[in-house]
Amino acid sequence: MDNLQFWNFRFIDFVDVFLVAILLYYVYKLVKGTVAINIFIGILVIYIVWLVTDYLNMHLLHRIFDGFMKVGIIALIVVFQPEIRKFLLMVGSTNLGGKKRIFKNFKFLKSDSETTTDIDVIIKACVQMGRNNTGALIVIERNNNLDFLTNTGDEMNISVSQPIIESIFFKNSPLHDGAIIIDNNIVKATRVILPVNNEKNIPNRFGLRHRAAIGITEKTDALALAVSEETGQISYIKNGEFIMYKDMEELINKIKKDLV
Repeated sequence: MDNLQFWNFRFIDFVDVFLVAILLYYVYKLVKGTVAINIFIGILVIYIVWLVTDYLNMHLLHRIFDGFMKVGIIALIVVFQPEIRKFLLMVGSTNLGGKKRIFKNFKFLKSDSETTTDIDVIIKACVQMGRNNTGALIVIERNNNLDFLTNTGDEMNISVSQPIIESIFFKNSPLHDGAIIIDNNIVKATRVILPVNNEKNIPNRFGLRHRAAIGITEKTDALALAVSEETGQISYIKNGEFIMYKDMEELINKIKKDLV
């Protein structure tokens, strides 16, 4: 019993555990709701089998799995390239000069009383614009800082409201071209130019607005809402994929859940 040093817990050990917990939290946030979580489980299974075959001296099978493990790092980089890109973007885009920006990424430390994006108002605006066949592209920021995109448009600081969103995308408005970025219930930029995805095959009824929504949600963890100018249909895009919903209530609940 004298050899047990379980209670010899230093402050630096606490910091170490805390940082690992934060890292695991963001890994979970990045892979949650994507096929990457299934791939991660598959890799974990292969690793466990590799350990078991080594322990049981199953030489032939162990050599096969050992081959996978030797190229594991390269395979992880290739398979998880989008998630690694998002993680590095989140780390690299943190503004160390502002206290609010530093703690913005630690969303699990926020209290319920803090201001959150009013999804109900945004969807009401989308529904009304859809009825009027007004095209719109709305990007909702999550963990990844999108300040690198605001420079492509006009920086704003406007509280989200239905009239504001509808007026921005009004066809005769000088701000209607491009996308808007919303963060913490604030329209932080308008007329934003988003990266367009030309590789993914999508139905012909979707145009550049939807391809831009796919592009930004593939490269970051942002959420996107696209209102079709031709059909008035509201599309919800996350992780580069169209998310299906049966009615507006379900759509609102899905977005709110994804923002938690």
